[in-house]
Amino acid sequence: MTTIAVTGASGFCGSHIATTAAARGINVLCLGRRPGPVGRHIPWDAARDVPDLSDADLVVHCAAAVGDPVPGSPAEAAMHAVNVDGTARLLEAAAGRPVVWVSSASVYAPGPDRARVTEDHPAHGHLNAYGRTKAAGEALALAAGAVVLRPRAVYGPGDPHLVPRLLSRVRRGLLMLPGPSVRLSLTAVENLTEACLMASGWPPGAYNIVDPAPYDRDEAIRTVLRAHGVRARIGHVPLPVARAVAGAAQTLTRLRPHAEPLLTRYAVDQLAHSVVLDVSRAESQGWVAGRTLQDYATALLGR
Repeated sequence: MTTIAVTGASGFCGSHIATTAAARGINVLCLGRRPGPVGRHIPWDAARDVPDLSDADLVVHCAAAVGDPVPGSPAEAAMHAVNVDGTARLLEAAAGRPVVWVSSASVYAPGPDRARVTEDHPAHGHLNAYGRTKAAGEALALAAGAVVLRPRAVYGPGDPHLVPRLLSRVRRGLLMLPGPSVRLSLTAVENLTEACLMASGWPPGAYNIVDPAPYDRDEAIRTVLRAHGVRARIGHVPLPVARAVAGAAQTLTRLRPHAEPLLTRYAVDQLAHSVVLDVSRAESQGWVAGRTLQDYATALLGR
């Protein structure tokens, strides 16, 4: 029986991958500080230790530090310790085993020209520590011959980041967004899970992983709000104003290095410009995105 090691298996993406793998009869090792939902727990602190992968046939690396910390803060240093140094330790322990490394579309250079992003799009000029450390970590993984998956804005059951953050921004029945609506790629966690479980046999390299078609930003957000029973209308902040507010918020947060600003230049960039990822490279390996945002909303409304 194949044994798969899933790092970060107690987290959002890792728990979905571990649970799905176990349901398919795969033996699962859950690596992380906390036990995963299935399989055997192998304690691992990605910021400090070399993991024990001696019983694994292949590795899916989901463990990551996420957020938008203040530059030069202890939180940024902690993020580097997990996303970059932790990757180096993982690759050392993998010792030739197939590795699927879960990256992020945040590695792609910011700016307006992202209407059809292939895996060859530049990966520099990042606006926050998350993008920088994920790019540095995946560079190590690519050099070691890993398969690197680049999802964008992963959502789904148990999401602790994207949807809760969105819902928390609703004030008095109003959600303000930067600029007019744009086209955006999103990734259902089920689509990412399927790619992770297929990808160990793919040629080494990077692969975009997103839903079958991009979404209209405002309509996608309305879909999520309705599915969660939140009545709110969407307003639009002129883009120059949004950028100015984000810059001021980041400047003020430097006085509180352990906090994250309510709005950042990265968040404005991600919401105000079309970001549509091309998935033809993954599709050429037989992967098909079968889940959509409407499926997510329908499941919530049917609970």
